[in-house]
Amino acid sequence: MKNANIIGLKETDCKKISEKLNILLANYSVFYQNTRGSHWNIKGDQFFTLHPKFEELYNSLVLKIDEIAERILTLGATPAHNYSDYLKVSTIKESVEVSDATKSVENILNSFKVVIDLQRELLDITDAAGDEGTNSQMSDYITEQEKEVWMYNSYLGK
Repeated sequence: MKNANIIGLKETDCKKISEKLNILLANYSVFYQNTRGSHWNIKGDQFFTLHPKFEELYNSLVLKIDEIAERILTLGATPAHNYSDYLKVSTIKESVEVSDATKSVENILNSFKVVIDLQRELLDITDAAGDEGTNSQMSDYITEQEKEVWMYNSYLGK
């Protein structure tokens, strides 16, 4: 946690935040791969609608994966990188339903619920620690994802 003093945070806070960020990273990584699976395997009359939408989503997810890993490094910790480790801590599970439009969108919405909840937990932790960098990052993600939730729910007619 050699960066902690330089960026004005306590090492204990950096450790706690990094551990939570690694859980978020694991969930994002599984979410990403599930979305790739839906993009590759979607079938039916919604193919032309969802295929590019899923690509847009997984491109956004992969950027966030990189940003989260870099934030973990900034806080002086090491980001996890093995899927076997991700699967141990991820609340989001590997999806087997990737060809059906409704199931795929429902899986995406469930995944958004998980990451938004984790990000809200991080907001509380980072606020208490004075970690504006991580706090701002999580706040930006939530703002973007709440709109995505509205759009995917609208697709389902909800």
